[in-house]
Amino acid sequence: MTTLKWIPYLWDEPHPVPSGEFEQLEHQLGITFPKDYKEVAAQYQGMTPHPDVFNVGRGTNVVNVLLTIIEDHKWWTYSIMSAYEAVKPHVPGGVYPFASTPGGEYLCFDYRESSEQPKVTLVTVEMFIYPVADSFTDFMARLHDGEDLPG
Repeated sequence: MTTLKWIPYLWDEPHPVPSGEFEQLEHQLGITFPKDYKEVAAQYQGMTPHPDVFNVGRGTNVVNVLLTIIEDHKWWTYSIMSAYEAVKPHVPGGVYPFASTPGGEYLCFDYRESSEQPKVTLVTVEMFIYPVADSFTDFMARLHDGEDLPG
């Protein structure tokens, strides 16, 4: 298994989530984020994982950045709330972004089947929803560098 590293994207160094910010965002959205996601995002919001390639459908895509929990005015477009406001009118209720791709697509938690353990889905720019993983931990474990794919 590949060791995951985190690379600065929005800020030059890690920007841990201040106490109470997760709870405030969860209250605004009416959901509870998975514990495994909160542990990662608390330390690495606004950063890029490496490896960053994930499989979706018959192809691959790339994680650009973990969306921010905090609403930093400079990086508003990278916040979960900004992304949620963008997709909300176009997707079913229960789908909440947590990361973006370089192409402007969103990795989302999909709570439609379970409020306890949401699946990870990809919402494309056309607002199609594709399954990616059964959980956040499963998603993170499947990230790869893309070099092992058949050419």
